[in-house]
Amino acid sequence: MSKVKYRYNSTSLSYDKIEVTLKDRILKSLSFLGAGLVIGVIIYGITYTYIDSPKEKQLKQENAQMEAQYSLLNKKLDQITSVLEDVQHRDDNIYRVIFEAEPIPSEIRTAGFGGVNRYKELEGFSNSELIIETTKKLDQLSKQLYIQSKSFDDVFKMAKKKENMLAAIPAIQPVQNEDLTRMASGYGYRMHPILKYRKFHAGMDFTAPRGTPIFATGKGTVIQADNRASGYGNHVRIEHGYGYITLYAHMSKIAVEEGDKVNRGDIIGYVGNTGLSAGPHCHYEVRKNDEPVNPVNFYFNDLTAEEYDKMLELSNTPLQSLD
Repeated sequence: MSKVKYRYNSTSLSYDKIEVTLKDRILKSLSFLGAGLVIGVIIYGITYTYIDSPKEKQLKQENAQMEAQYSLLNKKLDQITSVLEDVQHRDDNIYRVIFEAEPIPSEIRTAGFGGVNRYKELEGFSNSELIIETTKKLDQLSKQLYIQSKSFDDVFKMAKKKENMLAAIPAIQPVQNEDLTRMASGYGYRMHPILKYRKFHAGMDFTAPRGTPIFATGKGTVIQADNRASGYGNHVRIEHGYGYITLYAHMSKIAVEEGDKVNRGDIIGYVGNTGLSAGPHCHYEVRKNDEPVNPVNFYFNDLTAEEYDKMLELSNTPLQSLD
């Protein structure tokens, strides 16, 4: 039962009963309702802004997991790209050089995709930038793999046509070097151990005990086997055809004669210390069209990718040569 309210009347010096009309009741109810609505809206706004709903928490967790997965995927893509770049380098600088083919221009290998925006449908999301970047990497990698696959197809065709060339060109190390510990000096400018000045070293030096066998690195004909060349001591030159000649110097003993036909892996002499040499080793050169080239590019027959990388690192180490 509602309470009866009175108002003091100063004229009559008495209390008059306050009559509450329907309108007053409605206005009072509306004011309470409005105040409640305003308070409710404020509470809802605060809750919506600063407190996540269970659904929002679940979505945020899913987004965080997806971003972590994309990040891991991008790392793997970077690793695959690094491996592909190594394959491309070997393709351009070894395989195509061997077959006298022009390397694939970098602008072709790394060309993007022109025309309309290929990733428009991926825009407008909270993580669009991450998705688009990952998709671009995948597309670029796919294109580079396709180009590399076509390049290997070309190399394969050239190899089938040049079986004799494959048998002839230098393709192994001149001494057994399974642990890669006998490489003493690489190709390039080095300090000469006897002449004591900086001199271009046109080959690679392989240390080994005196008498260690030296092998022909490719099929060919012995065109020189003597000690008449200045500084080389007892040495052998083999002509392989296709513009290639290999030289093996400082032998203790020569095992072939001029005019002999040799195959890859045949013993042609033994490690020594003759000529201008600071210790027992085999000085090995590869010449193409009478110009010296780095022999490290011609060990593809007996080196894995990891061993090749190690040999490449060793050959670029600025050590003093032994001749």
